[in-house]
Amino acid sequence: MQTVLDALKDAGLMAWEVWWALVLGFAISAVVQAWVPRERIEAAMSGSGARPVARATGLGAASSSCSYAAVAIAKSLFQKGASAATALAFQFASTNLVWELGLVLWVLIGWQFTLAEYLGGLIMIVLMAALLRLFVSPRLEAHAREHARGADAGHQHHSTATEAGWRERLTSADAWSDVAHNFRGDWQMLYKEVAIGFLLAGVVAQLGDDFFSRLFVTDAPAGLSTLENVIVGPLIAVLSFVCSIGNVPLAAVLWSGGISFAGVLAFLFADLIVLPIVAIYRKYYGTPFTVRICALMLAAMIVAALAIDALFGALGLIPAERPAAGDVFGAIALDYKLVLDLLALAAFAALMALTVRRGATDPVCGMTVDRARAVTLRDGGRTVYFCSEHCRDAYAAGPQAAARAHSQSH
Repeated sequence: MQTVLDALKDAGLMAWEVWWALVLGFAISAVVQAWVPRERIEAAMSGSGARPVARATGLGAASSSCSYAAVAIAKSLFQKGASAATALAFQFASTNLVWELGLVLWVLIGWQFTLAEYLGGLIMIVLMAALLRLFVSPRLEAHAREHARGADAGHQHHSTATEAGWRERLTSADAWSDVAHNFRGDWQMLYKEVAIGFLLAGVVAQLGDDFFSRLFVTDAPAGLSTLENVIVGPLIAVLSFVCSIGNVPLAAVLWSGGISFAGVLAFLFADLIVLPIVAIYRKYYGTPFTVRICALMLAAMIVAALAIDALFGALGLIPAERPAAGDVFGAIALDYKLVLDLLALAAFAALMALTVRRGATDPVCGMTVDRARAVTLRDGGRTVYFCSEHCRDAYAAGPQAAARAHSQSH
């Protein structure tokens, strides 16, 4: 029981350590999602070549950090004409180059990991684009696109962004309501991942250094231990089922426990090949395409981790000292983090309150939507609000269709 309590305490302390960074990152992501029209994004990413890949990278970096959302958006873009390289670049960017991930990494284990994460994300995108045809033929890509178009579209929320100017948006209640609902939507998608990530970090921290010394090769030549770590790192990520920003707390514990710099990076990069997401790829694109893109992504992750490790080692940027477990989890004290966390709590409460005041709950998926912008349906003299036509049609089709739509949205 004491071990369980210690794990919960450490998880709570780590959450306190990064709360302000999480809220700030999600808020920035919500502003971009709410104020940049989805149609503009789709138009910028259509086609193939270096320019669409570069646009996909920039737009992915400005989007939500949710791995599941990134996969769903990439599939939608792929259906509408984006190349496989462009869709995969969007996924890599939205899970490795986003604000909130970098902020949390910086707070927990240092700016070197933030810089390495961003540079590694760019290297993975370049490697993926360069090696794509070795793994995926044009014929297989075309077959996967047809499979994606025939697959059940599932639950997709529609952008409510308008063409209003930035000054008008800053003073518009409707525009901030869009931000608030995107903010809440991201938390609804990711809160389980974030919570599980902190809990896993708290539990793993109780295992002790002996556990890590058996898990990672530490007494072999540097090259051999690094190679073993970049293979074990993704394996831990795949088996933990945790992806996106939920990986960061566990990465901090692994770094404290002895895994190499390259191993931490490989672990962080592997959030796009965890088992639930692989199952989604198979549903969207079919088994042959899924096997090949997962192999391509794994190869890109390992090579990128090794390349960044070599570069940072040559430049002397790999941290020489590892934080103790107590340093990773921190403590609640009267300092700048207390002020930032309280400000973040106020911002979180204000945005959530805006969704309550202006919002209604979609009866199919449970998402809170703005009543002024929601898709509606009159049912027995009352107005029912939905996040999309998909949920409205499922509701109108009856309880069984609504239940299927609810399961797809989760």
